[in-house]
Amino acid sequence: MIKTNHDMKEETNLKRETMGSESMVLLSRREVEKMRQAGRLAAQLLDHLEPMVQPGVTTLELNDEAERWTQAHQARSAPLAYDPSGKNPFPKSICTSVNHVICHGIPSARQVLKSGDIINIDVTPILDGYHGDTSRTFLVGTPSPIAKQLVEVTYECLMRGIDAVKPGGKIGDIGSAIQAHAEAQGFSVVRDFVGHGVGTTFHTEPQVPHYGQQGKGKKLRPGMVFTIEPMINEGTWEARMLEDGWTAVTADGKLSAQFEHTIAVTTTGVEILTLPD
Repeated sequence: MIKTNHDMKEETNLKRETMGSESMVLLSRREVEKMRQAGRLAAQLLDHLEPMVQPGVTTLELNDEAERWTQAHQARSAPLAYDPSGKNPFPKSICTSVNHVICHGIPSARQVLKSGDIINIDVTPILDGYHGDTSRTFLVGTPSPIAKQLVEVTYECLMRGIDAVKPGGKIGDIGSAIQAHAEAQGFSVVRDFVGHGVGTTFHTEPQVPHYGQQGKGKKLRPGMVFTIEPMINEGTWEARMLEDGWTAVTADGKLSAQFEHTIAVTTTGVEILTLPD
């Protein structure tokens, strides 16, 4: 689940340090360990769902199994009934974004996967009060060459963004690395949705754009925990919203892919918190 650039005002009970006009969320070692446990559970959930991603399966079946599995592991699904606007709660437990859907696709019994589709599954179980936020894009059956390339490049973008994280670096280093790689491969970077701080609250500062300039933005400090979740499009980077108020699709109807990890800035570099082991 992603927040837009203009909707990142939630408060947090985590430690805040203020430097000048910038407010940053820093987690203690104990809190990072809690995030590690929640992140591991989120990764295991995606591993559990992966064999189900087959032609003929509905996105609602994926949702219902995710909810069953999450409850069985003494956790709850953060997206279910999530309602930052106070007017339009998200109706399902996971996001399932197929083909031209950029993010926040709503699972449905009417949406049946077919060979050649790509689907991003975005999960956020809450374990002991901490959010494990991660997503992957899966290939359904036999993909087209462009779909396969897009998914591969999007994963590479995620990892290049993570590799750019280091204490003393800047938020802009992440977006710069992602944008350079995506555009070099002929793809575009979605600008309407960003990564975000995460902890006991679903969405906090800092905002993490997936485009930008190296050396710009907030300084990265040990204890910062946030998501990096680039959305990479086959065609234009522009998006439009559907009438449900959640689903974002590509403006030109071409494919979009996404991968997401939650990471922690450490004293020596970066740790990925959403790994299965």
